[in-house]
Amino acid sequence: MTDRSPTVAGRIALLIRAGLIAGLVIAGLSYPLAALGGMGVKVGTDALQKMPEQLDEVPAAQTTYVYANDGKTLLTMFYEEYRRQVPLARMSPYITQAIVASEDTRFYEHNGVDAKGVARAFVANQKAGGVSQGASTLTMQYVRMALRDSARTPKEALEATEQTATRKLREMRLAIEVEHRLTKQQILERYLNAAYFGHRAYGIYAASTVFFSKQPKDLDLNEAALLAGLVKAPSAYDPATRNQNAALLRRNYVIDQMLKMGSITPSQAADAKKAKIKLHLSSPRNDCVSVPRAINDLGFFCDYFKSWWREQPAFGANPQEREENLRRGGYRVVTSISPKVQRIAMKQVLSRERRSSPFAHGEVVIQPGTGRVVSMAVNRRYSLDQEHNGRHSDWSQRRDVRGNYPNTVNPLLGGGDMAGYQAGSTFKIFTMLAALDEGIPLGTSFYAPERYVSKYITAPGPATCGVNWCPKNSSKSMTGTQTMWSGFGKSVNTYFVQLEQKVGAEKAVAMAEKLGLRWRTAVDRKLAKPSHASGWGAFTLGVSDATPVEIANVFATVAAEGSYCEPLPVVSIRNPDGSNATYQHKLVASPRCRRVFSPNVARAATDAASCVTGYGAHRGSCGGWGTSEMVYGIMGRPVAGKSGTTDNNKTAWFSGFTPQLAASAFVADPDNPEHLVGTGRSLMSKYTVAETLRDALKGQPRLKFTPPSDKLVW
Repeated sequence: MTDRSPTVAGRIALLIRAGLIAGLVIAGLSYPLAALGGMGVKVGTDALQKMPEQLDEVPAAQTTYVYANDGKTLLTMFYEEYRRQVPLARMSPYITQAIVASEDTRFYEHNGVDAKGVARAFVANQKAGGVSQGASTLTMQYVRMALRDSARTPKEALEATEQTATRKLREMRLAIEVEHRLTKQQILERYLNAAYFGHRAYGIYAASTVFFSKQPKDLDLNEAALLAGLVKAPSAYDPATRNQNAALLRRNYVIDQMLKMGSITPSQAADAKKAKIKLHLSSPRNDCVSVPRAINDLGFFCDYFKSWWREQPAFGANPQEREENLRRGGYRVVTSISPKVQRIAMKQVLSRERRSSPFAHGEVVIQPGTGRVVSMAVNRRYSLDQEHNGRHSDWSQRRDVRGNYPNTVNPLLGGGDMAGYQAGSTFKIFTMLAALDEGIPLGTSFYAPERYVSKYITAPGPATCGVNWCPKNSSKSMTGTQTMWSGFGKSVNTYFVQLEQKVGAEKAVAMAEKLGLRWRTAVDRKLAKPSHASGWGAFTLGVSDATPVEIANVFATVAAEGSYCEPLPVVSIRNPDGSNATYQHKLVASPRCRRVFSPNVARAATDAASCVTGYGAHRGSCGGWGTSEMVYGIMGRPVAGKSGTTDNNKTAWFSGFTPQLAASAFVADPDNPEHLVGTGRSLMSKYTVAETLRDALKGQPRLKFTPPSDKLVW
């Protein structure tokens, strides 16, 4: 580090008077020396006085790494510039020697501006009649990079790189300041972390990875010389092209320079120059479409994570700013996705519906009490390439439009702007929870006829009796007096319409909203308004759209005894310095939970939901059977849940939960909601959820549900 006296501007003014910087300015602009006259000194010095004396160093854009919940399985990266900071101590000594030999052999002798280099460049350029040689020191180049990386507008970016006298003078002034403030080693480290090597590789870490698939500390002499030679002109010396002659000549030039500086021996130089260029190219992953082929199914989770990130105020004022932060912030994100549970879920999904089917079969698994998304599986490939996709399932479109199978990037499981799918009788959970929350007990009974004439008014149709909506049950065997246990276990429509009338449809809608449902279609938004919700009788039968993530989290809330946790795709988010990302003094990755109903309400709902699965209620009678009794038979542990089908089997759902995990699966045609899944697929989701939970919980304790208190029983 050098003494600060005289001032930076004073030092450069002395050089101007000596004719040296004037020569550089002339060399940069191809002006004759005589043209400066007094202007070179007076105007140049005046301009210097107006320039900032200290370099404003903004942290360079860095790559964000996204891992599975094991902290080891890399899903993908996000970046605008592939870059990762690495200390000088973790770089091969060959690369530091090579970059100095290539770019600035007098680096350890000058104070930021090399007067001899300026004079040499001036003479060479005068002879050439143009710019044939520059005089930028390594420090001046670093200044240029820093100005480029800190540019906030296109104009600032242009000013940082344009060939003007002003730019050169600014670089000189700031270079002297940098040399005063930093050691040579610190300058080298910052330079090597900022330099561009081509192929979107910024910094030596990225360059080592892209060209040689290794760490900077492992670079040998040949590799270091090759990379150092790229900085001058990455495209011109690109070794990844078919003709490597230019790259070879440039590498050998760097080796010769290293020999001249005494960095290597003559024998090392001779052996290195004989060696052929051997690359081990790699294309760093970027964004969700780059999730590795072996775990391509996680692309849908990655997409969900990115949608979640865009909603987080911790990372910017708007979605665009937040995504830019994701690509530039250099975060280390450990997500909630479990490779083990994901493999189990994908096995179950694909065993029942092939990727080549127009029907999407998907499943989401969530951890109660945290909201963390453990698995997102669907029978699709996450890919933009739809050239060979199957025909559209809507006959009116199949001639001109391909379907979204097997390849798609549509958010089929949640996130993004897809409305989801009608969940059918699954929505009875909202009516039951609303009733229990109002103190209406499980033993509440109604006579449930095959068809019931409700108080709700609706447009004429097959489910209307005059002007009244009159839904019917799916089976005559459901006719009779039912309680909440048997009505939920058998999914008796005419029981739940009466229960909805008793508690109020608006309260069932409000319960769904408290449990995280969003209304994404114009019809749903209209009917969910307070002015319309009280008349939305069909709500309890699931005519609204919902996503698998939303439905899985509803049942995770019941499993967590009324503690609603927002669906969360992350376990930890660390800043580049290793600290945890925070917002308003809270960890961004922490579960965000709130109580939406009492534990006793949740226990009562679980007792009724245990009738569905065949596990059986603790406090009442299930009425002899449930819609999904095979679930308990498969799992062999306490489990509750709810099946859900829509009119004519347009979709088929099942949601199941234990105290440890909650899962929801569906079958539907995302391209054509009128394409019926049929009775043959009506059991598919039940088996998928049951076998996924069974295998995912293997070896874990068989936890029991807590029975409800008398207050909500009779």
